[in-house]
Amino acid sequence: MSVVATSDRQVEPRAGDGRVRVALAELLAQRARIGKVRPPQLESRAARSGQQSSRLYGRGMDYAESRVYQAGDDVRRLDWRLTARSGKLHTKLFQEEREGRLLIVMDTHESMRFGTRVRFKSVQAARAGALAAWHAVRAGERVGALAFGASRQLLRPQSGMRGALAVCGGLAAWDAAESLAEEPLSEALARADRLMHGASRVLLVSDGQSCDEASRRHLRALSWHCRVGVLVVADAIETSLPPPGRYPLEYGGERCEVVLQGERQRRSFQQALGEGRQRLADMAQSLGLRWRCIDTAADPLEAVTGLLEARTPR
Repeated sequence: MSVVATSDRQVEPRAGDGRVRVALAELLAQRARIGKVRPPQLESRAARSGQQSSRLYGRGMDYAESRVYQAGDDVRRLDWRLTARSGKLHTKLFQEEREGRLLIVMDTHESMRFGTRVRFKSVQAARAGALAAWHAVRAGERVGALAFGASRQLLRPQSGMRGALAVCGGLAAWDAAESLAEEPLSEALARADRLMHGASRVLLVSDGQSCDEASRRHLRALSWHCRVGVLVVADAIETSLPPPGRYPLEYGGERCEVVLQGERQRRSFQQALGEGRQRLADMAQSLGLRWRCIDTAADPLEAVTGLLEARTPR
């Protein structure tokens, strides 16, 4: 069951109030919050396959230093200038490049435009995506984003301020778009796999409503060659029994009111709304992926930094 809470009609849909619509200014302001977080320690890609980062030479390697020649060193890597100055053989040492790339896979389905506490899930997801972008830039990574669902666009990973600004702008633009298009999570993950552009990390942000069984295979495939984190965004009414009352809802342009009174009726409603969230969380757990679940009233900072800085499965 996929529903969307009605918004106050006095709010202009494209105003970006930070409650029912993403406010670009709020996304940009997340940079200051990330600036107070301890800088993360990046891992080399080689470390994921069981190797330790070490001094090597070859393509994609940076010069590190030179040292006195030792038996077994490759003579093709001799530092002739230092050898000439010192009178002793010296070998050049190279180190693997450590610039990573983060791809944020953002759910833009209509089901994200739902919320009973503080803000819509779509707004909370965008706030989390902005935090992830600024976090990646501070760590010296390139950052890009892939939208799936109502919007289907790719922002190729870029470095520095340009990368974070592009992601923030994309998140705001995707939220402002009006579309009821749907896309199974499995198809979105397949697109992400094809369009990763060398990303070493992927952060999936979704409410799980589009999660299908085929997503398991694609999540597993992604995790083979990059680190995958899953941030599940939920509303309080999806995670706990809603109180009795009348709930105005909108779906596909149609508005209605749901009356919830008895406990059985309220529990059935809660389980229907939370089915996607539970399915995605269970899938991430079973695959050994790092995952967190936040509601629309929470501060996403701890969840985002925890996912991006974590080294081992939860």
